[in-house]
Amino acid sequence: MSDSVDQVTGQEQVTEAVNDLLPTLRQRAQETEDQRCVPAESVKALAETGFFRLLQPARYGGLEADPMSFYKSVRLIASACGSTGWVASVLGVHPWQLALFPPQAQEDVWGADPATRMSSSYAPTGKAKLTDGGYRLDGRWSFSSGCDHATWVLLGGIVTNDEGQPVDFCTFLLPNTDYRIDDVWDTVGLRGTGSNDIVVESVFVPKHHALSFNDVFRCKCPGHEVNGSPLYRLPYGSVFSYSITTPIIGMASGAYDAYVAYQRDRVRASYVGQKAKEDPYGQVRVAEAGALIDGAWLALERNMADLMGHANAGKKLPLPLRLRVRRDQVLGTGNAIRAVDLLFENAGGRALAMGAPIQRLWRDAHAGRVHAINDPERALSMFGRNEFGLDIAPDGML
Repeated sequence: MSDSVDQVTGQEQVTEAVNDLLPTLRQRAQETEDQRCVPAESVKALAETGFFRLLQPARYGGLEADPMSFYKSVRLIASACGSTGWVASVLGVHPWQLALFPPQAQEDVWGADPATRMSSSYAPTGKAKLTDGGYRLDGRWSFSSGCDHATWVLLGGIVTNDEGQPVDFCTFLLPNTDYRIDDVWDTVGLRGTGSNDIVVESVFVPKHHALSFNDVFRCKCPGHEVNGSPLYRLPYGSVFSYSITTPIIGMASGAYDAYVAYQRDRVRASYVGQKAKEDPYGQVRVAEAGALIDGAWLALERNMADLMGHANAGKKLPLPLRLRVRRDQVLGTGNAIRAVDLLFENAGGRALAMGAPIQRLWRDAHAGRVHAINDPERALSMFGRNEFGLDIAPDGML
């Protein structure tokens, strides 16, 4: 019982510490964008709050937190700085995935330093070939957010045999001695994420540094023999997909707060000195945007509660629930984007100024929207086919 109480207290302390850090992150938001990378000071400050330990196994000093504690902190961070929230979420979810890898892989990363961080790029754009004792990996992977703050990387790859036939789809774990970072990130949104390319040139990856998506989809992974917490029985497609949507909800929350604060004092010159806060149409937009943000968040809370309820009871996670999570996740992203648009469209010309938080959060949210996990048609089609009793071909993100 005391361990459970300590765990909850630790999670609450992290959230409080993150909240205290928000003014500093907000102040650094333009600097983060200008240098195209989250400042090292911000990452260090987040680490000191315990944020990166939330989803890490207790055996390596982690908190094995309820996923909502993680998502709450991500939302707060992203409300202050979209790029910092994005990087925090992506780097912060990787300890959860590493916990699914074989125990030796976890020891290789965390044995000497439990604070070691990993970046990722999951699209199978490189080549992975079966070889004695492991795999031969080669290629270029894009969009590895926060890679400058990590010393290991997780890379997706389709495994082929000697005949060139695909035999598996895996995530591969590599130390920074086996890859280089190519600085190519120069974008209109999420500029501060440093989502650069990872280049690998014919590197051997031992077998225990690979995790098959077949195991991930079945929620039966090698890491379960040492990490028995229900947290690690959740579907990858649920946990990771919401690590992409949550920062966007956070950006919408930040845009909402910035809009309300600005409109309270704004005078609309084009409407004979009307105070913006007295504009009934602006009032309607605030109501609609707030409802969209709340709806996205409440769906996340419900879905995580249902997932954890099944995991805590040791029950198999039903396919309809996993499909509903992905349905609500992509729609949650869409609703957050709609909320940001409603606010931005009514914010006035001064909101366009470089350094203004609304325009930056608007750009960041739309940049996050184009992530592959936010593709609505694929997730919604799977949900609809299942509702109609049709066969579905589950993808790797379910």
